[in-house]
Formats: sequence, structure tokens, C-alpha cells
Amino acid sequence: MINELQSCGVRLVDPKAGADSRRGGAGPSDHKALTIGGVTVMAPVHTAPAFESPYLVEKPDAFGVSRILRDGFAIAEASFPSQPRFYALQTADGIPYSKIAVLHGRDVLATTVLQSCIRYQSRTKTCQFCAIGQSLAAGRTIERKSPAQLAEVAKAAVELDGVKHMVMTTGTPATPDRGAAILAESAAAVKAAVALPIQAQCEPPDDDVWFARMKEAGVDALGMHLEAVTPEVRARIMPGKAQVPLDRYFSAFQAAVPVFGRGQVSTYILAGLGDTKEAILAICERLVAIGVYPFVAPFVPISGTPLESHPTPDPQFMHEILRPLAAMLVAAGMQSEKVKAGCSKCGACSALSAYERGISA
Repeated sequence: MINELQSCGVRLVDPKAGADSRRGGAGPSDHKALTIGGVTVMAPVHTAPAFESPYLVEKPDAFGVSRILRDGFAIAEASFPSQPRFYALQTADGIPYSKIAVLHGRDVLATTVLQSCIRYQSRTKTCQFCAIGQSLAAGRTIERKSPAQLAEVAKAAVELDGVKHMVMTTGTPATPDRGAAILAESAAAVKAAVALPIQAQCEPPDDDVWFARMKEAGVDALGMHLEAVTPEVRARIMPGKAQVPLDRYFSAFQAAVPVFGRGQVSTYILAGLGDTKEAILAICERLVAIGVYPFVAPFVPISGTPLESHPTPDPQFMHEILRPLAAMLVAAGMQSEKVKAGCSKCGACSALSAYERGISA
């Protein structure tokens, strides 16, 4: 069911239930978190496919529980994570904490340290699925979060809301380190304030020395995201980012794994952009062999982007990727539960961890 919810999305009788859904920005935008059987799932709610979804989530009852209906028949119950308490706070200079970092899933703090990218303003370079500038334009965030601000918010999120790990991503700046430097200084500040596992996400830096620098600064896990896996799809969907060739990603993966450990380096792959399941699984096999966790999630279109009308992948297509991929990961001893921080540990944007648990059982 999780697989279908993430491909089809859900319709909400009460859009105000639980914590606010996210529109625009980086990460799982146009989604809302649902907890089903103790598992938190990010399900699309503001997308065109979601508006036509066969799944309907009813208004919560007096105990905060909602029924999930498919074509009018109740199939499960869900609850919504409550609004984080740290959202009510602001910095000494009046910036709401929610503009500095937000809750993802149930217990993950996430921030885009630099909410701008050298590729975003150019139609010939921008990633067609990216909405990094939307939340900034809407005033829901600030462009550059300082290390001190991030440390302050992270400490509050742990103490008030029991956050378990943190994701730091960034738009790509016009520097050779591709954001590794600002991620390192941010991680160092957070770790000085609170013991919180951190995943950093950036494009491969020009110099592999940055992996050791990030690790020394307090980064526990690293994400370098391919998104698409074949050269032709990469060139079409993300023409600027595709200028960093696949060979560079793989050399960076091979350099990063000894620093962070097997399974602690990951890459995000969006299924449904045009890559075949065979191409995705072939890349995943290469990645797992060198100790990289391939986090494969269904592509979800974001309103206001060039791909806002692009269809989501069929649930059967996702099943035919996730089941063999989960078997690879279990055989390699690289299950998501062993990851220290990040998207693969959270698992809310993909059914992959559920497949892992099914195979392990």
C-alpha cells in the first residue's frame, strides 16, 4: 500500500490535519506526512495525480486517527504527526525557526543551508524538477542559514520534539567545493551544540579532500544525488547538473565510502523520469558493490516546475525496482536501519525500507 500511496498520492478531507504540508522548496515538497502502522510516509497531496487519487484520507476522529479509503472502502488507519513545538520559536533577531529548518517525516530535521543554486535561474541549466527557489520567493525561508542559527534550531528540535537525525542539503554555489565548505561549517556548529547525527548532501566537490573535511566537521553520512542514471535522461532533465559526468560521481563515491563507511554514502534516484527499470537496477548493482546506498523513490511532480504535469511512475514499475533492490541491500548488509542519518534512514519518501523489512523477515 505504501508504494501505491507514494505513486498515486492521496486526497485529504481535512487539509489542515497535523503538521502543515510543504509546497515548493527542496526535498519532499507538495507532500504531507502520514503515520500508518507505526511507519511514517510522505504522500503527495498537492500534485495533479493526487487530485485524481483513488485514496482518500478522512478527517481525524477525536483520537487523531483517520481512515484511509480506496474507492470508498476503508483499508487502513493513519495519523498525522503534530505541529513541531520548535516551530513556535524564533531567533533573537526575529526569524522563525521554521524558516531555518523544518520537520521531515516524523523525527528528521531538514534544512537547505543555501537556498539558491547556480543552475536554478537558467532555463538551459536548471533541473526540470527543482523548486528550490519557490519557498524563498514565497518568504517561507531565508537564503543563507548561518551555522549559529542552525545550531540553535537543531538544539531546540531535539529538546522539544525528539528529533533523531538531521539532513543538510544545499543549492550548488559557484565554488569548486560545490557546497561542501558551508556544509562542513554548519555541521561543526550543530555538533558543538547537540549530539545529533547529520547527513550532508551536495554535488561531488572538485577535490576529494572535502570528504575527510566534512567527516572531521561532524558529518556522519553523505548524499551525492544522481536523480537520473542514463546520460540521455540526465541531459534532458537536468542539463546543467549533467555536465558533471557519471564517471565523476562514481569516482567520488569510491573516494567517499572509505571515509564515511559502507552504507553511509547514498544517492537519490528518481524513478519515473525516463530511465528504464533495467537501467536503474544496473546502476544500483554498481553502487551497492562499492558500498553506496541507492535510495530509489518515485518521481513526484512539483507545481510550478517544468515537470509539474509529468506523470508519476506506475506502482508496478516501482515494485519491479524496489523488490530486487531491497534484496541487493539485504544481501550486502546495507539496510536502511543501519544508516546513521539522512533520506535512506528516514525512508518516508520511498517504500524501499518496507521491502527490506519484508525480505529480512
